[in-house]
Amino acid sequence: MAAPPADERQRQAWDEEEADDAVAGPSTEQVFEGEPVPTLPEMITARSVAVGVVLGVVLSAVAMKLSLTAVYLPFLAIPAGLMSFFLSRWWVRLLDGCGVAQLPFTRQENAVIQTFVVSCANIAYTGGFGSYILAMSRTSAVDGGPENGGGNVAEPQIGRLMAFLFLTSFVGVFAVMPFGNSLVIRHNLPFPTGMATAHFINSIHTPHGAKQASMQVSVMFKTLGGAIMSSLWQWFYEGGMHCGFRSFPIFGLTAARFGFFFDFSMADIGIGFLSPYKVTISMLVGSVVSWGIMLPYIMTKEGSWYPRGIGGINAYRWFIGISMVLADGLFHMLCILLRTLREMRRRRLSRLTTLPSMCLGADDRPPARSFDDRRRAQVFLRDRVYDPAAVVGFFALSAVSIVAIPRLYPQLRSCHVAVAYLTVPLFAFCNTYGIGMTSANLEPTYGKIAVLAFGSWVGLQNGGVVAGLAGGVIMLSAVITAGDLMQVFRTGYLTLTSPHAMLISHVAGTALGCVINPLIFWMLYGAYNGGGGVPVAPYAKVYRGMAILGVSQQAFPRHSLLLSKVFFAVALANSVLREVSARRGWRVGRYLPCTIAVAIAFFMPPKVPIGISIGSIGMYLWRRLDGDGARLRSPAVAAGLICGDALGSVLRSMLMLSRARQPICLMFLSPRASERLDALVATYTLENRGGPRPTLITHQLTLQSVSLFNF
Repeated sequence: MAAPPADERQRQAWDEEEADDAVAGPSTEQVFEGEPVPTLPEMITARSVAVGVVLGVVLSAVAMKLSLTAVYLPFLAIPAGLMSFFLSRWWVRLLDGCGVAQLPFTRQENAVIQTFVVSCANIAYTGGFGSYILAMSRTSAVDGGPENGGGNVAEPQIGRLMAFLFLTSFVGVFAVMPFGNSLVIRHNLPFPTGMATAHFINSIHTPHGAKQASMQVSVMFKTLGGAIMSSLWQWFYEGGMHCGFRSFPIFGLTAARFGFFFDFSMADIGIGFLSPYKVTISMLVGSVVSWGIMLPYIMTKEGSWYPRGIGGINAYRWFIGISMVLADGLFHMLCILLRTLREMRRRRLSRLTTLPSMCLGADDRPPARSFDDRRRAQVFLRDRVYDPAAVVGFFALSAVSIVAIPRLYPQLRSCHVAVAYLTVPLFAFCNTYGIGMTSANLEPTYGKIAVLAFGSWVGLQNGGVVAGLAGGVIMLSAVITAGDLMQVFRTGYLTLTSPHAMLISHVAGTALGCVINPLIFWMLYGAYNGGGGVPVAPYAKVYRGMAILGVSQQAFPRHSLLLSKVFFAVALANSVLREVSARRGWRVGRYLPCTIAVAIAFFMPPKVPIGISIGSIGMYLWRRLDGDGARLRSPAVAAGLICGDALGSVLRSMLMLSRARQPICLMFLSPRASERLDALVATYTLENRGGPRPTLITHQLTLQSVSLFNF
């Protein structure tokens, strides 16, 4: 190691950094210090392109099948990273055996392939094939009336789908790219799933001989295997509605009726290991305020504040939650812009305009203390993406879309598309900031609000149903791709992968997905259009019903706008006070909740904050009992839990696609409900001595469970 600098101030800084490295525990980048950082051509190779295309097509087919059958897409980053690792290693060994020299397969190339594959496969969900697109079709419009004919129906066409996807799938990338350095470095948002992916890639590429790193790899794979087995073990007990451990009434059956139960999600526990305590506590506070106090009270006003039987209670959750998210997101966006203007003014006054321009908010970031932080920030900022190019790309794509989208869907006029693209940066930033803090993705809510807003604006007679659904796809694609890009940047930051390489891989994978996924959809569309007893796209009619509700011109639920304004003001005041307290060192800042975490709790059931809280409690106890062991092993344990849950969800999805049925139904009932259930079983047994009718009994038991739980 080189000697410290002679200057006394630099010597003191050197000593402080060495002390911080010792406190921070084992260093990941010191393990890889002997390996040089690859150049851009060494990250994006012919091998990575070939492997990425093959895996992208395969996983796109799986993702499309899942989106058409369940409108559900599991977390694909870990399976993509693992498959790309083994396929690339097999490629290298095959060519080495043939005497063809190959570049070594690095963690950076692994991250590039994983990014390409995931961005390609995610188009199956962001394109809205199993929801918005099929909801436009005539097959979903089965009933008569003006809302199911004329301009309110648009049959899927492969050419139109490809063009529409190319126009909508990149706007989110350009919208949040200028904020990348600020979110990843200055704010140091954890992005838990991106962090888990990076730790997984670093672990499988650990050089031999690194004792601590090998121990972390062992811990991670043991935890990963345990999480996979736990997910499959729970599947066996989910043989009916509300069956299994995923509705474990940890606080009792009364609380479980309002969503306060534990679902044994290993991913949520892993996120709790990585989340700050304040974020976890804030999410719990939000769950108690929303699901425990406010919503039960509003439910007593059904028929007075909102009509019965149309799910009006959800409008309060959506409007209040979105108002809080917008308040906190808008505040942080303005803070970043003001820091940028201040830095530009400082440079102009100091006549340093010849220096390269930094990203928004990156120049006044806190100094990186540990060796890992210094090394990662150096690589990330050295290859940072040029921000003006992103701004130009956003406005250019917006101009093209304003002209082209109305030609694809005449129900949308240019003014509608222009308004959508003006709101995209704000919604995309807010969603990305929430993902960075809590790993909770709220893109379905933004899409539903866009459906209602554009459908109501266009009107029934002008094709408002199709206009609302097309506007939902625009918003859905924007917020998802924006969040995915920041997750990618976080993974690249932690694996020393060039942001340029990650951006190129993300854009290229998205472009391939815009071609491959419509082709796969077109091949599977016949199963939905022709019937044949195949249960496909169960939510298409649900989304169409939502769009019809948007064009019905019904008034907002009573007091919903008033409550939204009140919560917007409270959230904005809390965000301002937190920022001022942090800058002035006020102690009151320690007790102020995280605004975005409270807001996100309005959208997700309490089971998610409960799972994250269990992980945080486990992390707290571990640190109290064994601080050094927790600091050394907790990232590996968290990554193993998140990755294992992701792989387990993929395996469960494969079981679902193979039509496998769970053999057991495990249900939690009160003593009175258990007695009624025993009496029901005894009644059917006596009435059917010649041969019981298990199908009818199972149906009655399912109805009984619905009436008892009423989630």
